Amino acid sequence: MKSIALCLLLLTSLNLLAQETEKDLHQFIDRWHEAASKANAAVFFESIADHGVYIGTDAKERWTKEQFEAFAKPYFDKGKAWDFKPYDRDLHVTSDEKTAWFSELLTTWMGVCRGSGVLRKTKQGWKIEQYQLSVTVPNDIIKDFITLVDAYNQHNKP
Repeated sequence: MKSIALCLLLLTSLNLLAQETEKDLHQFIDRWHEAASKANAAVFFESIADHGVYIGTDAKERWTKEQFEAFAKPYFDKGKAWDFKPYDRDLHVTSDEKTAWFSELLTTWMGVCRGSGVLRKTKQGWKIEQYQLSVTVPNDIIKDFITLVDAYNQHNKP
């Protein structure tokens, strides 16, 4: 009987730890988005791993942390970078609680976007290894979207 009670206690404790990790991750990601909206470059970029990658909505936008900082500096210097409001986040954590990945919908100036990311736990806390921002396109208008992008690409060949 004691061993059953001990097992139940252990399982409950593990479940509570997992819930705490998920709560911490949600807060971390929310703080990261908030840092951009308040032009807090220190918090925003310290949240990205030194070798982290940010992938933007344009096919040319695959930046290292250093490249992304250079791109974003003028926005942060103006006092407001961007204001993405996350919702409908789906978060997963590995059993060793050292890696996490998520997707989320975002309310943005571009309309609804989807962000997805991979995070790793370090000695300094959670860090974003990769984040990808994508513009969502409703299926009902995808053909119009393709036509628009094709026309753009015809006039803007690399």
